Amino acid sequence: MGNRAGGRRSGPKYIAIVGPFSSGKTTLLEAILARTGAISRQNAVSSGNTVSDYSSEARAHAMSVEASFATTEFMGESLTFVDCPGSVEFAFEADPVLAASDVVVVVAEADEKKVPALQLIMRRLDELGVPRILFLNKIDKTAAGVRDTLKMLQPTSKAPLLLRQIPLRKDGIVIGSIDLALERAYIYREYAESEVAEIPDDEKAREIEARFSMLETLADQDDQLMEQLLEEIEPPKDSVFDDLAADLRTGAVTPVLIGAAEKGNGILRLLKTIRHDAPGVEATRQRLGASENGSAVIQVMKTIHTAHAGKLSVSRILSGEIGDGAELFLSNGESNKISGIYRLLGKDQSKLGTAQAGDTVALGKLDGAYTGQTLTTAKGGMASLVTLTPPQPVYSFALRPKDRKDDVKMSAAIQRLAEEDPSLTLTHNQDTAETILSGHGEMHLRVVRERLEGKNQIAVEGYTPAIPYRETIRKPIEQRGRHKKQSGGHGQFGDVVLQIKPLPRGSGFQFTDTITGGVVPKTYIQSAEAGARDYLKCGPLGFPVVDVAVNLSDGSYHSVDSSDMAFQMAARLAMKEGMAQCSPVLLEPIMKIRIATPSDATAKIIALVPQRRGQILGYDARADWAGWDMVEATMPQAEIADLIIELRSATAGVASYEASFDHMAELTGRLANDVMNAAGKAA
Repeated sequence: MGNRAGGRRSGPKYIAIVGPFSSGKTTLLEAILARTGAISRQNAVSSGNTVSDYSSEARAHAMSVEASFATTEFMGESLTFVDCPGSVEFAFEADPVLAASDVVVVVAEADEKKVPALQLIMRRLDELGVPRILFLNKIDKTAAGVRDTLKMLQPTSKAPLLLRQIPLRKDGIVIGSIDLALERAYIYREYAESEVAEIPDDEKAREIEARFSMLETLADQDDQLMEQLLEEIEPPKDSVFDDLAADLRTGAVTPVLIGAAEKGNGILRLLKTIRHDAPGVEATRQRLGASENGSAVIQVMKTIHTAHAGKLSVSRILSGEIGDGAELFLSNGESNKISGIYRLLGKDQSKLGTAQAGDTVALGKLDGAYTGQTLTTAKGGMASLVTLTPPQPVYSFALRPKDRKDDVKMSAAIQRLAEEDPSLTLTHNQDTAETILSGHGEMHLRVVRERLEGKNQIAVEGYTPAIPYRETIRKPIEQRGRHKKQSGGHGQFGDVVLQIKPLPRGSGFQFTDTITGGVVPKTYIQSAEAGARDYLKCGPLGFPVVDVAVNLSDGSYHSVDSSDMAFQMAARLAMKEGMAQCSPVLLEPIMKIRIATPSDATAKIIALVPQRRGQILGYDARADWAGWDMVEATMPQAEIADLIIELRSATAGVASYEASFDHMAELTGRLANDVMNAAGKAA
């Protein structure tokens, strides 16, 4: 089973730290950096001085809003940690980061409200097949028993949660831990290494029971260990350690360690587990399917645009070695030369001459490289090992610079921000001439706006994008339109009779003619159609017209004064006068939405939908997701703009939805008047 690394060097490792919002990820990284000597003291998140939350936006909101990297050394080995945001709005930041990780530390706590958020994270790790360790944080602040906590958390994980430590309590207060593999007690000391102690006599029975439970779980993957347990033979410690390492690496178990990151407790045991048990870059390379052909292979995990160093591509070296100035080939076969190799510690960079397999470094000025791309020193490049598929955006606003001269500058800045955050979507609505930025929540886009205004010095205005209302008609009419003008020389003459009638919803626009006897020549029939189509851009209610049929049934022309333009004008006149008499009605887009929600919040979601003029189509258990439901409904697009805020409020921040256009529906009464009045003021 497995192979314990012991004192041997296993090369640089790369560890992602993930977990629900406010579970203590940034604090844990700060404690690790302090314990390994990378920083002189452990700073609290509230101080605004932590290594990973260095951006002004992270400090302003007291939360991680982007992945942050820090490399340190432990027992002679290089370890790079990346602190990933906990909010679901910034969850996609972790996707390119997780793919190239050797192991993931999942930070959790004994809080039932955060179980759905933890489930989202563990589910993603299952999909990626990345080994993980669960660090049960804030152990000093929970009254719940650790085994009861694991029962609560187990549904989030497909693999068994394997308890490797139990808390050591005195007078109801956690004073340390008992390591079930080493069979030793550790007394916590604030911001310092724990003190090794004998297991107290009154704790030995609890330790023996918990250790046996750990061994039973390991025995599921080791027949020899199973025989030893059945025969009541104490297994050798080395074989237990081998099993622990092997089962972590294959994902057969998720080891659980305990601690209190805020006080620096449990840090050394976590570091030693990572060093001894976690796989190295060889396993990660194999998992990603990277072949070894003698060339360097580099996976880009994050793009950063800095004020002084320019563009940095934070990358994992999966194989080979690279030096400053090396030529790297992109996925499309083009090449860029590295201009600087940097080791990262939050915002601080230190220059390196080379980087080897396993290292995580920032590569300077690779203009053609993007997040998720795989680079290589082999000519012609290679296909990317990682496929990034951002979830559908759930929140949007239209954006414009307060000063029109900043228009080009704003577009360039947004493109850079989208390079840094591939989950952003930028579109331009031709109908409304709006630049629309879409993302994964109100806070997500608020941070983007703050970066535009702070980092890029561009004052912007954000507002709700226009809804694509349309209008149609309810009854048919026949209308003549005559355009006649005489002003010396050739005049203008066009005369048409149009039959206008409604069509079924979704039919669009149809134009026909029943002209006989050449009363309108064929050339001018096309002109009449062009005039009718042109009018439909803005109907009597002020919106584009749909689902209308127009038939040219009669008319007349003048051999000298008739022209293409005259017949276009005549058709427009007939449409303008006729459409107003056809009982025009406003149409609004109706979307079909699928809402993913924890089951305990389903009733709230079902009650919320009608409040936004929606109709429930049904709900059912979410396939393969224990404790989740999918609610299907239709809802006007106008009601969806800030829907995600209410959904997240009702579900402790974890609900999401997907929306697609379903149909257009009539909108009448006060709501229709409000829409038309607002459109009139905007015009």
